[in-house]
Amino acid sequence: MTEGSNYDYLFKVVLIGDSGVGKSNLLSRFTRNEFNLESKSTIGVEFATRSINVDGKTVKAQIWDTGEPSYPIAVHPSTLTLRYLSLSVMANFPLTRPFVLLAGQERYRAITSAYYRGAVGALLVYDIAKHATYVNVTRWLKELRDHADSNIVIMLVGNKSDLKHLRAVPTDEAKTFASENGLSFIETSALDASNVESAFQTILTDIYRIVSSKSLESSSNPVEAPGPSISVGPSVDTNAQQGSKCC
Repeated sequence: MTEGSNYDYLFKVVLIGDSGVGKSNLLSRFTRNEFNLESKSTIGVEFATRSINVDGKTVKAQIWDTGEPSYPIAVHPSTLTLRYLSLSVMANFPLTRPFVLLAGQERYRAITSAYYRGAVGALLVYDIAKHATYVNVTRWLKELRDHADSNIVIMLVGNKSDLKHLRAVPTDEAKTFASENGLSFIETSALDASNVESAFQTILTDIYRIVSSKSLESSSNPVEAPGPSISVGPSVDTNAQQGSKCC
């Protein structure tokens, strides 16, 4: 194998949630053990990779993060690629303002589809100190289920657990929501690294075991078994295109 391809599985996992909930710092904490207190909102898309061991297999995680365009955006067709989506944004709009798509609804659908394409896992992130980000989880979950593979593994993540004195979302309420919607749940802090490793390890292990189980079923009955509908590695990896970072 060539350098960078010595893995058994390559899983694409996306980070979704409102701007400012800490998606980029979760990404950097897991993949590089870094935290940037003064990081800015992500414009476009970035991803990073890290490999872990699950049941003796090397699983390479490709973690994707994107800015949340909850303000008017303009998109030119030439900016749209799978590796990098360059968005022209207009700032100073309330984050609760609905999408206004200057380039047309079909452009937004194309961007969304490109981001979710091939994803086998998703971390749906909110800020435990900002209730509005938790309320918007419902919208994010609907978008995810509208555009992603029906078998995608989803974890609800309450980030910034270090802000206990500012808590606006009760843990039990979020746990109940996760249970009712078939999601796993964890609270994390990218700042102090609490549960970040556990969150990614858990979702990657869940994905691996689902895929392994379906592969075994397919092998035991190759005529009738359709095999997993989730598309996974081994596959060719690409280098990360880094954009600006958000908190």
